[in-house]
Amino acid sequence: MKKIFNYSILAVVLGMMLTVGATDSFAQKRKPVVKKPVAKKPVSVAPKLYQVDRGTVFRVRMSGDISSANAKVGDRFTTTVTEPVYSSTGQVVIPTGSTVTGNVDSVVPAKKGGDPGQISVSFVSVRTPDGKSRTINGSLTDLNTKSAKSDNEGTASGDDRKNDKIVFIGGGGAGGALLGAAIGGGKGAVIGGIIGAGAGLLGERLTKGEEAQVKSGTEFGVYLNQSISMPKWTEPVN
Repeated sequence: MKKIFNYSILAVVLGMMLTVGATDSFAQKRKPVVKKPVAKKPVSVAPKLYQVDRGTVFRVRMSGDISSANAKVGDRFTTTVTEPVYSSTGQVVIPTGSTVTGNVDSVVPAKKGGDPGQISVSFVSVRTPDGKSRTINGSLTDLNTKSAKSDNEGTASGDDRKNDKIVFIGGGGAGGALLGAAIGGGKGAVIGGIIGAGAGLLGERLTKGEEAQVKSGTEFGVYLNQSISMPKWTEPVN
């Protein structure tokens, strides 16, 4: 009886030891799971936009050459903004040095002994030096005081264009170009903005059938046919 009792105690002790060992082993296997912190994505805030009104004129300078002798419809060319463009509330949105891209819409080569060459263009986009770009609907215009004027902040605004269509025509000095107005689809008189030194008498030049050659450095205006919205320009921090 005593042996049986001893065996029973021994069995209980061994059972307790096995239970404790199994619990320790299980506890070692179940290590606590540490969750890695999830990086929060930065919330992007859309910049405030400012409107540039329809009728605003960008003062630009040609960055290359185009000529009615070899230009093709669909050719692209670039111009550089020479004065800052302001929003309707006075913020600079397009700084000096921005790029305005133009598109050749039609080309009429000069005829020997006849009419001079013509190039009709439009302007499709503006890009600021920091890479911000906007599609625009712009037309060619001159920079005389009747069709374009600047306020005291340097904003150039055009008068009502109505049905005028401004094109480059041959006749400028040294193969330069004049800005011509074709009103209602007809052949109108040159409205001013003679480009190129020594243009000479208009009547004399137009009888020679010169090509419309718009050289690098030529300055003219880009008339905004539709308003656009752009963020305020800020100088990049170096």
